Amino acid sequence: MASANFRAGVVAVVANSRDEVLAFERSDVPGAWQLPQGGIDVGEAPFEAAWRELGEETGLGSGDVELIGEHPTWMAYEFPDHVRSEGKRLGQVQRWYFFRALSDDVIPSPDRVEFVAWMWVDRDWLVEHVVSFRSDVYRAVLAR
Repeated sequence: MASANFRAGVVAVVANSRDEVLAFERSDVPGAWQLPQGGIDVGEAPFEAAWRELGEETGLGSGDVELIGEHPTWMAYEFPDHVRSEGKRLGQVQRWYFFRALSDDVIPSPDRVEFVAWMWVDRDWLVEHVVSFRSDVYRAVLAR
């Protein structure tokens, strides 16, 4: 799991009936797209954190999506030097959870803090448009 230098978190992958995934554009890095993600609170189970983060960042909940699975292992990546927080956080380890939209007409509400836009995208497109330090993990988990 996580060490003191790697933050434990979750990632939520929402797919529709065409196997497109719901991607969100970051507010702080225009043109960078990613999946909803966030940290695990003390005492919170990872799957609970996935539901919480999905709701906080996209407005989606159990009336919009269903949890259908999780990646079998923790996935880790290191932050580049310019992202590290004064040496305290070297990167993240994350559990990835897979959700299916109950309808292809589902409309998320980006939180306008972390995310400003959304769209359904092909998995390969998302791998190419996520910030580079996350692309290897995205490729490993999302590849079909």
